[in-house]
Amino acid sequence: MEHKILVKNAGKISFGTTLSRILGYIRDMLVANLFGAGIFADAFYAAFRIPNLFRRIFGEGSFSAAFVPVFSEYLHTKDKSETQKFLNIVFTALLLIIVAISILGVFFAPALVKIIALGFTNDPEKMQLTIELTRLMFPFILFICLAAFLLAILNTLHSFFVPAFAPSMLSFSEVFYMLAIAPALVSGNQIKGLAVSVIAGGALHFFVQYSKLKSLGWRLKFMLDLKHSGIKKIALLMLPSLVGLSADQINAFVDNICASFLSLGSITALYYSNRVMQLPLAIFGLAFATVSLPAMSKAYAQKDMTTLKNSLNYSVRFTNFALLPSAAGLMTIGLPIIKMLFERGRFAYAASIMTDNALFYYSLGLPAYASAKIFANAFYSFQDTKTPVKTAVWAMVLHIVLCVVLMRPMGVGGLALATALSSYFNFILLALYLRKRIGRLGLRLIIFSSCKSLIASIITAIVAWNACKASDNLFISVPTAIVLSSLAFVASAYILRCEELKTFKSVFSG
Repeated sequence: MEHKILVKNAGKISFGTTLSRILGYIRDMLVANLFGAGIFADAFYAAFRIPNLFRRIFGEGSFSAAFVPVFSEYLHTKDKSETQKFLNIVFTALLLIIVAISILGVFFAPALVKIIALGFTNDPEKMQLTIELTRLMFPFILFICLAAFLLAILNTLHSFFVPAFAPSMLSFSEVFYMLAIAPALVSGNQIKGLAVSVIAGGALHFFVQYSKLKSLGWRLKFMLDLKHSGIKKIALLMLPSLVGLSADQINAFVDNICASFLSLGSITALYYSNRVMQLPLAIFGLAFATVSLPAMSKAYAQKDMTTLKNSLNYSVRFTNFALLPSAAGLMTIGLPIIKMLFERGRFAYAASIMTDNALFYYSLGLPAYASAKIFANAFYSFQDTKTPVKTAVWAMVLHIVLCVVLMRPMGVGGLALATALSSYFNFILLALYLRKRIGRLGLRLIIFSSCKSLIASIITAIVAWNACKASDNLFISVPTAIVLSSLAFVASAYILRCEELKTFKSVFSG
C-alpha cells in the first residue's frame, strides 16, 4: 500500500514538474536564440550560479534536509498552535539571514565573480558584465529561498503538485520579458533586463506557494525567538549538512572554473546539457527523492523501521526503473534533441556538438544522482546529517581530481564525466554506511530489479536510434523516437515482469 502512495505522490510532483519544465525549455530556447553561446550567455549563467549557491544552502539544500524531519516531528507529536509558532519563528530567522546575505552579496559581487569565473580575468568586458549581472540577480535569493521553505512545508503536509509547478513562474517571467520587452532594448541592456526578470519570477514563485499554504490553514507571521528549541535543533542539524552542501557547490564551482578556461561557450554548453539531463531527473528521480524524505521521516518518528526500509528500497528501484531508459535515450539521441530545442538564431551547430558532448556523460550518472539523494534522505529522516557529509566530501575530492585530469583531453565532456563518476562513488558509500547503520536494505532486490530495467533500456536505445533516423525533420523524428522507444520500454518491462510497472498500472487502475 505504501508503494502506491509513494507512486501517487511522486506522480503529482512529476506532472507539475513536467509542466514547469516544458515552460522552462521554451525559455531556454528563447535565451539560446537571443544570446547564443557567446559572451552574454556565458556571463549570465556564470552570474546565476552565485545566488543559486545560497538557494541550495538556505533553500532546498541543507536547510530543507534539516527542517523537514524537525517539522515532521512537530506535526506528528505537537498540537497545531505550537507547530504554527515553530513555523513563524523559523520563517523570521530565515528571512533575516537571507536579507543580510542579499545586501552583502551586492557589495561583494566582484570578489565572488573572480572566484567562480577565474578564467574571465583574461576578458575584462566579460568579467565586468558578470559582476553587473550578479549584483542585479542577488535579490533573487530572497524570494527563491523563502519559496523553497514553503516547498518543504507543503511537501511535509502532503501537498505536492503546486510546489512542483510553482518554479514555472520563473520561466513565465523570463519568457514574457523576452517576447514583450527585450525586442525594444539594445543587446547590452537585453541581458540585464533578463536578470531583472529572474527576480520577478522568484517573487511569483513564492506567492503561488504561499496562496496554497493559506488554503491549507497555515500562515506565516514575523515572530523572533532565536532561543526556540526548534531553531536550535535545525541549526545543529544544518551545520554538518552545510559542509556536505559546500562540497556540492565546490563541485559546481570547479566545473565553472574549469569551463572558463576552455573554449568560448563551454559554460553555456554545461548549462544547457545539464538542463536537458535535469528533465528526467526532476520528473522521476527527484520526485521520489522529494516524497521519500517526509515518508521516511514520518516512519522514523513513529519508530517504524520496516516501513522506512520499504520506502527507501522501493524509491530507489522505481527511480532506476524510470531513469535507466531516460539515460539510454539521452545518450543515444541527445544531439537531435539539443538541435531541436536550441539550434537556431545565434546557437550554432558547433554549440550543439559541445552541448551533446557534456549531455552524453552527464546522462551516465542519472541513476546515481537520484539514488544518492534518496539514500542521503534516509540519514536525514533520522536526523543524521553527518554521514552524508563524509561521503559528499570524499566524492568532492574525487570530482576535483577527475575534472583536472579529464578537462583537457575531453573538454566539457570530461567535466560531465567527472560529475557522473563521483556521484556513483557517493551513492555506493552512502549505501554501505546505511547498511551498517540499520541492517539489510534489500540491495539484492535493487540490483536484480535494476538489471531488468537495464535490459529494457538497451532495447529502448536501439528503438530510439532507428526511429530518429526515419525523418530529417527533427520536430517529427525526435517526438516519434521518444514515443516509440517509450512504448518499447513498457513492452520490454512487461515481458520481463518488472514489479515497478505493475505498481504504476495499479495506481491508474484505482
